[in-house]
Amino acid sequence: METTKILIGYAIYLPIALFLTYYVSKTLFKNSKIYMLDIFKGRDEIANATNKLFETGFYLLNLGFALMILEMNMYDDSYQVLIEKLSYKIGGFSIYLGIMLFLNLYFFFRGKRKASQAQVEQRIVING
Repeated sequence: METTKILIGYAIYLPIALFLTYYVSKTLFKNSKIYMLDIFKGRDEIANATNKLFETGFYLLNLGFALMILEMNMYDDSYQVLIEKLSYKIGGFSIYLGIMLFLNLYFFFRGKRKASQAQVEQRIVING
């Protein structure tokens, strides 16, 4: 087993995993501010604070998972195996990020629906 190839694998995998996490996070949380403002009825401070907390949790979960699956065992000392291992790791991590993205979207939509239900119930009580 050649340690150099494993280090090359780490040097390729880590920046890609970090970039993917950063890109997905920035895209998700830049666009989710609208939902947070709607959920919290336009109260900027609480919407931004909640969005920031979601973003921090997203980073912690995804970076933690990316580092947890970092280990590469290469029993065949070839660049072909290195590329196959990298594609498996990066592909698996991309699928995981996609699942996390949709899970967060689910929570945003659920929060928006709950906020809308609360507004309807409040109108019924007021007009009732």
